[in-house]
Amino acid sequence: MLYPVAIDKGDSSFGVRVPDIPGCFSGGDNYQDAIESVREAIDAHIELLVEDGEAVPEATNVENWLADPDYAGVVWALVDVDVTRLMGKAEKINVTLPSLLIRRIDQFVAAHPEYGSRSGFLSRVAADKVIGREKR
Repeated sequence: MLYPVAIDKGDSSFGVRVPDIPGCFSGGDNYQDAIESVREAIDAHIELLVEDGEAVPEATNVENWLADPDYAGVVWALVDVDVTRLMGKAEKINVTLPSLLIRRIDQFVAAHPEYGSRSGFLSRVAADKVIGREKR
C-alpha cells in the first residue's frame, strides 16, 4: 500500500507525518533517514492495530490532503508498505488461474522484485483491493 507522508524540514532534521494513520509520525537527520524511519513507524503502528483487532487504515491519495491547512508547506512522498505480512500467519491455499494469466503474473513479478514471489504479488494485490473496499 502506498501511504502519503508529509515531510516537514526543520533547522537540522526532517519530521514526517502520516495523515492516513492518526498518531503515526517519525523523523530523521536527512530526507532518506526520515523516509526509512517513517516506513518503520508505519509498520509498527499497523502491527499494533492488527494485534488489537483494529482495521488496517486505507492509504488515500495525496490529493486528499493538498488543501488541508495542517499540511501547508510540506513536501509529499509515498511510502510503500507491505501490509500483508502484518495480517497474520500465512496459509497455503489452492488457486486455479488460466495459464496465460499465471505467465503474465510471473513476468510481472520478475520485473518487480519488490513482490518477492507470485504469492507475494497475489496477496498484496488482494489486500489492496479488500482493505480499500472495507472503508467504502
